[in-house]
Amino acid sequence: MKIYHTITPVYDKNSKILILGTMPSPKSREHEFYYMHPQNRFWRVLSGLLNEPLPASNDERKALLLRHGIALWDVLASCEIDGADDSSIKEPVANDLSILLNAADIKAIFTTGTKAAQLYKKYCLPKTGIEAAALPSTSPANCRYYTFDDLLREYSILPDYLKDG
Repeated sequence: MKIYHTITPVYDKNSKILILGTMPSPKSREHEFYYMHPQNRFWRVLSGLLNEPLPASNDERKALLLRHGIALWDVLASCEIDGADDSSIKEPVANDLSILLNAADIKAIFTTGTKAAQLYKKYCLPKTGIEAAALPSTSPANCRYYTFDDLLREYSILPDYLKDG
């Protein structure tokens, strides 16, 4: 099924890092925000790293990101995909990241999951010229490979990029 990305990227002029997923899952599209599957650990990991309470609404999620200088979007603008299975992606079309990169002084780009990293490298890197660091997926499908503590360890590099100076 052909899916078009309809969730607005989260960023402002103070954003310092950009985190890119692959494509919003069916639950994320339903809730009109990123990482909304109830078992996805993205928001728990970010809250833990940033010493923030777990955000309960999309407005709170957006505020948490912007308060800490984090921009959030996805690599793809559209693709054919079965449900949330990144391995089924066909006919990918990348988002135009220059929109965000021209509006904010992004110091580093991170991808969540192997497929996001592969797609970024193939479709975005030639245009941005900025290497992305690959982080593990916070998806429930990745629970058997990465515990919550493993994810905290892997994502613990993020706060270093968010410090002033």
